[in-house]
Amino acid sequence: MSLFVLHDERYLLQLLSLVMVLMGLLSFLMLRFIRVPYGRYSSSVFGPPVPVRLAWFIQELPSLAVPVYYLLVHREVEAPARVLLVAFICHYVHRTLVFPFLIRGGKPTPLASFMLALIFCCYNGYLQSSYLCKYAGLPLNWTHDPRFIIGLFLFICGMVINIYSDHILRNLRKPGETGYKIPRGGLFEYVSGANFLGEIVEWSGFAIASWSLPGAAFAIFTLLVLLSRAQQHHQWYVEKFEDYPKARKILIPFMY
Repeated sequence: MSLFVLHDERYLLQLLSLVMVLMGLLSFLMLRFIRVPYGRYSSSVFGPPVPVRLAWFIQELPSLAVPVYYLLVHREVEAPARVLLVAFICHYVHRTLVFPFLIRGGKPTPLASFMLALIFCCYNGYLQSSYLCKYAGLPLNWTHDPRFIIGLFLFICGMVINIYSDHILRNLRKPGETGYKIPRGGLFEYVSGANFLGEIVEWSGFAIASWSLPGAAFAIFTLLVLLSRAQQHHQWYVEKFEDYPKARKILIPFMY
């Protein structure tokens, strides 16, 4: 019976990974026609508002709590998988316990957006945690593999870019100011979606370092969703600001 359960969950994780890719493709297609209802695009059409700090904290919490639980229960996890899960946890420590409380003002999040984000974080938290703790099978010497080293380097670089870009966005307004401004500094000098680029690099690195279907699925999902958001942001900036830098690209410096 235990062998059947083992095989059954492994198959489930593979299926969840493929569904995540399909979800990313569907989101990418839908966002051709609608804007993600959050922040500047918030709308009462998508449900009653949830205070933005509370929304961020609750919706991101499963992606922190689930892997912490798995690490506490599965103490025998080999070092490479443990390092990857700790990296995953580090991202969500920031997203859950730091980022929400640094938000200045911020428009409430529509209930529909909040619920979708919460469901996704439960989904992905389970997918990555269960795979790494039970089925990754990464050997101890994986930490010396170029894929692990390059992937972890990209993860760290992406996380730094993401956090620094968010810092720039938070500090666009001086105390008492309202309205929107053109982001300046960092990778915002080259692309409109610097914060999105950081997160795409981050999870692409995670996928390379884990060399896994769940990791790749999360990276693809992130790319498809954040590419759409970056396109929408860029279009919004160009339409709103006549002096928006014409050389600034959408997501990839000097290219796109």
